[in-house]
Amino acid sequence: MAKPAVLVLTGYGINCDEETRYAFERAGAAARIVHINDIISSPSMLSEFQIAVFPGGFSYGDDTGSGKALADRIRNNLMDEFSAFIGRDTLMMGICNGFQVMTNLGIVPGLEAPIGNVQISLESNTSARYQCRWVDLAAVPGNPSVFLRGIDRLHVPVAHGEGNFYAPPEVLAAIEEKGLVALRYAKSDGSPAGGEFPFNPNGSMNDIAAISDQSGRILGMMPHPERNILFTQREDWTYLREKARREGVRVPVEGEGLALFRNAVSYFG
Repeated sequence: MAKPAVLVLTGYGINCDEETRYAFERAGAAARIVHINDIISSPSMLSEFQIAVFPGGFSYGDDTGSGKALADRIRNNLMDEFSAFIGRDTLMMGICNGFQVMTNLGIVPGLEAPIGNVQISLESNTSARYQCRWVDLAAVPGNPSVFLRGIDRLHVPVAHGEGNFYAPPEVLAAIEEKGLVALRYAKSDGSPAGGEFPFNPNGSMNDIAAISDQSGRILGMMPHPERNILFTQREDWTYLREKARREGVRVPVEGEGLALFRNAVSYFG
């Protein structure tokens, strides 16, 4: 089986491209980091890829708002090409700043075709502070996301200052009705965060941490699954290792986040 080709977008201020590339390669893909300027110079290269990822970071310093400058570069130079990419049988993922970029491009939630109609936003955290902490997530039953197949819960970190999911009432109702909420913030026992800090780290409406489009081929999420690819990346891995040893069970090698990338690769299997 040929390995699916993954485009990991990079550019000024993006700082999670290497981790994202590693996650896809460990999952069995052929991932390539490409600078936004190179894509603008040769937009036809998008046809070479089956998966496109907008990684986390602070593109263009978020000087005009999180993800807005990079979204504007794409809108002004590559919108037709990205629309054509989405129109094929491809996958697309945006993580943290990448989710902000896709939001500003109107790629998610994609309630209306064509893409480009901005319907939601990711506002400043209600704590008025940058939040870098581990969170628990609950997958929403019935959501069509390819990336989340077989996943019920996740323990991954967040690292953002603007992750507060907001949608106008009518848009939020449509997102919920169509089952586009993919992940919600939860407490450690799996119960809803209920907007309570720090379980919901940013004040997001309805505890929304991730949404998909209606096809399930596009996912935008604030938490970072690429930062829990190895078990030893967890903040509590030494405790869990000792607990496993005392209980006589196998100590894991891989982290929970790898499952999302494996799901994306297996889609093309």
